[in-house]
Amino acid sequence: MVHYTCDLCGKDLTASSDPRYVVKISAYAGFDPNQITEEDLDDDHMEAISELLRHDEGCSCSEVGAPAFKGFRFDLCAACHGKFLKDPLGRELVRSLDFSPN
Repeated sequence: MVHYTCDLCGKDLTASSDPRYVVKISAYAGFDPNQITEEDLDDDHMEAISELLRHDEGCSCSEVGAPAFKGFRFDLCAACHGKFLKDPLGRELVRSLDFSPN
């Protein structure tokens, strides 16, 4: 039997009669296509690609750059799901923290 617990509060969701909610979050770089100009068509893109490959040849994956896609999956109880829907980015939590100026 698969065992589920709330990823926020730790409540056991397997034995509970309350529903289990699944939250999936995808983080990826946005892409805004630019207009192609005549200058873009005249550029030698193969040379630019070769240069990038030569530059990244000896690098590890972490040195090359941030991953293009990162996915997250969370199991939530009904109470935590309601809190998540009200403030998915946790902005209210950040506002409630009152730091003194240093």
